[in-house]
Amino acid sequence: MSLTNRILLAMVAGIALGSLLEWLMGALDPAGGLHAFIENGLVLGLFDVVGRVFIASLKLLVVPLVMVSLICGMSSLGASSRMGSIAGRTIGLYLFTTCVAVTLGLSAALLIGPGKGVEAVASAAYEAKAAPPLTDTLVNIFPSNPFKAMAEGQMLQVIVFALLVGFALTRAGDAGERIANWFRDMEVIVMKMVGILIELAPYGVFALLTKLFATMGFGTIVDLAAYFFTLLGVLLFHGLVVYTSLLRTLTGLSPAVLLQKMRRVWAFAFSTASSGATLPITLRTVEKRLGVSKSVAGFSVPLGATINMDGTAIMQGVATVFIAQVYGVDLTSGQILMVVLTATLASIGTAAVPGVGLITLALVLQQAGLPVEGVALIIGVDRFLDMVRTMVNVTGDATVATIVAHQEGQLDQEIYLDPNADHDGDLEEPQTTGAAA
Repeated sequence: MSLTNRILLAMVAGIALGSLLEWLMGALDPAGGLHAFIENGLVLGLFDVVGRVFIASLKLLVVPLVMVSLICGMSSLGASSRMGSIAGRTIGLYLFTTCVAVTLGLSAALLIGPGKGVEAVASAAYEAKAAPPLTDTLVNIFPSNPFKAMAEGQMLQVIVFALLVGFALTRAGDAGERIANWFRDMEVIVMKMVGILIELAPYGVFALLTKLFATMGFGTIVDLAAYFFTLLGVLLFHGLVVYTSLLRTLTGLSPAVLLQKMRRVWAFAFSTASSGATLPITLRTVEKRLGVSKSVAGFSVPLGATINMDGTAIMQGVATVFIAQVYGVDLTSGQILMVVLTATLASIGTAAVPGVGLITLALVLQQAGLPVEGVALIIGVDRFLDMVRTMVNVTGDATVATIVAHQEGQLDQEIYLDPNADHDGDLEEPQTTGAAA
């Protein structure tokens, strides 16, 4: 059985076992020994520990991977005129798709009306965390201390620093070439670590989903069915229709190939609910399975994991309309435009971690003049939807990287069309980044 199929099997098994354990804990006496063993020994013990160790291992690789990938990619392109074109195309596509995403969310919610007839409950209380002003967000892109940024996982700052280092290497003559070769060797080592971690993925995915569904269950979905299925439908439409249409229109490539090769990435994204934690797998898939050059992938994918939050933008659009309808507020055209602009800009610099969408949603609601405490109404189902949003986000990262690589002549179509490319996850020694340029 291939690695991808083992991961998918682990997903299904984790959801099934978690749901079974949630039912058992509901049926058993809470004071009984069996209930305590299931809850404390398995759910909050074994599965929680294994899942958290797996997530920590993924996060361990994010900063080193972003650093070496961007430095290698920039060092190969910095001396050429292509860097500006690649950066412009990448950022432009990310902002365009985010704007489309939030517009789709708003339109679908206004059409369906998921909040009509829903009453705000008194227990709905949400204390919004302070969201930084958009001006501060833009200023904070540039690090004052790069080592602090790496330690704290401030990915936009890490990206800016890595791009600067890579560009400087192209201007440093022989010394720059020696250091660039060192980073290429480091890239081989980091990718080897990614390969090792991928082999352990089925166990981590199984533990994460078992613990999640044992504690959450499906009962919360029923209470907010209209909101849940409206948001889920828009997410699936954006991921399976908008991205595929964009890929077909701009490149002529078959979207079915990309979707088929994204299954492994989707499994990681669904189980972790973090595009940052999924970054090592996304980057590997884009390079090894989709045929995007290291130069383009090393720039586009880490940047996308940081600023491409289409799934979150869709949630903000749907949730804003839902909360407005629950509280009986008719949104004006000015408020709708403000939601689109705020949600698009708020995606820049948003941390690629679980649950951050609720913080940015609070910012959007404040800008639109809606009650922030309405966020509490959707908390119960947000975790599951966050997992689906992450799947949409990583699909967007891969799609944009593929489009940009094709337009820049840096897409290996033989690899893209090969269904067996990196099928089993066996790591091969990567070619030097400069060869892809």
